[in-house]
Amino acid sequence: MFDVAIVGFGPTGAVAAGLLGLQGIRTWVCDELTDVYDKPRAIALDHEIMRVFQQLGLADALEPFTEPFTNSEFYGVDGQLIKCMSTVAPPYPLTFTPSLVFTQPAMEAVLRERVSRMPSVECHLGTKVTAVQQSHEAVTLTVADAQGQTRQISARYLIGCDGASSFVRKQVGIELEDLGFDEPWLVVDVRVNDKGLAKLPKVSVQYCEPQRPCTYVIGPKNHRRWEIALNPGEDPKAMATPEATWQLLSRWLKPDEATLWRQASYQFHALVAKEWRRQRVFLAGDAAHQQPPFLGQGMCQGIRDAANLSWKLAAVLQSRASPRLLDTYGAERKGHVTELTSRIKSIGQLVGQRDVEKARARDARLLAECGGQVQPMPRQNVQPALVGGCLNGAGHAAEGTLFPQAWIERPTGPMRMDEALGCGWRLFLHTPADETWTHAAAFAHAGLQLTVQHLNAPGFTESSGVLSAWFDRMACQAALVRPDHYVYGAFATPQDLQRTLEALRP
Repeated sequence: MFDVAIVGFGPTGAVAAGLLGLQGIRTWVCDELTDVYDKPRAIALDHEIMRVFQQLGLADALEPFTEPFTNSEFYGVDGQLIKCMSTVAPPYPLTFTPSLVFTQPAMEAVLRERVSRMPSVECHLGTKVTAVQQSHEAVTLTVADAQGQTRQISARYLIGCDGASSFVRKQVGIELEDLGFDEPWLVVDVRVNDKGLAKLPKVSVQYCEPQRPCTYVIGPKNHRRWEIALNPGEDPKAMATPEATWQLLSRWLKPDEATLWRQASYQFHALVAKEWRRQRVFLAGDAAHQQPPFLGQGMCQGIRDAANLSWKLAAVLQSRASPRLLDTYGAERKGHVTELTSRIKSIGQLVGQRDVEKARARDARLLAECGGQVQPMPRQNVQPALVGGCLNGAGHAAEGTLFPQAWIERPTGPMRMDEALGCGWRLFLHTPADETWTHAAAFAHAGLQLTVQHLNAPGFTESSGVLSAWFDRMACQAALVRPDHYVYGAFATPQDLQRTLEALRP
């Protein structure tokens, strides 16, 4: 009997297996494919996801496959700049460049290799799940290997990370809710030569043109991506042929200036699972949600699912928390995904306005709102906070937001904060060393598995000031941070802190 079984060894499943493996949770993971898919699907990630990779010990190994995401400039009906999305200015709040592009096949290969070496994780490729059954104590999978030999695997919990057409989701009878976005687009990935690169835009572009909306993304090295709306009457299959694709790309490139890497037609959806848990089965990644790609958040959302669920499963399996904690996974992630998808959908509708007069009105409105001078808006501003679930519930603005990660000065050089403190529950104090705060913090050492850290204590000097700035901005003196780096609660007085710590004591 395993603790957790995971169906799907893409990025979401691999991260879930890795985070569970770090905590010694006996994990079984499978995938129908034997190799990493050799073409890029996701192209963007952010600093929150790099922080998860850091936790897995992979940040340095993945850095060669990433580059900073350029600004995204939005151009209207008459070719004028109407909007710009950028990245957060330094000092970076999580130490990593906040917005990145990356090469997915190379990243997945590194991630899989890391997870497959974990002693408590068993990986089975070329393995198909043919049935899922549940009891009060376990989930049983019937699986078949490449030769058709079948066997059964049992685990206390199951995570379905098996993509948009999820077999696990269908087996347990979970339906998807339609959030109201359904459009055909062609996605084209191209490797461009020097001649072609000299002609292309130097930043990413959203062409908000009614006749054919289009997105252009600058990927790592010579990788460029176009997402091109298909018009009524166009056959998606025919538009994905090389001949039709080159005709669409002729505005930017000729065939002797680049090599097609991938072209595929997609129906862009906005869907979310009605339930994220059915007894002992959980959904994560594309099995639980699909969103349009206008902010490059699809893979990021799946990894957020894995990070949220893995620490909760580990806490329950290791008898450090009540099984009720697992109910907060769906509450938190469904709310976050639904809100972010709504915001992404709004951007997609802005880009994809097909009525010329409405598009001109859109352009005029956006320019009027900025006084005719377009100012870059950081992509991170679009991220919502968690609401409900495993949070203090006091209504402080910091609750459910990501806590920053600072560079900490050490004799051997700067170190990222999580590497110095670990990634469990942490209590950060930005307070005078007076008796009342010390007494309140003492509860952290009376039965709670909690690391307490005073800012600027000996051996903990931050070099960038991001922690001090965060406490000043949030108008608090203490922050209780969960293992997934989200703020459980923020406190202005030692009495508020003490009440919360007392309530959390086992």
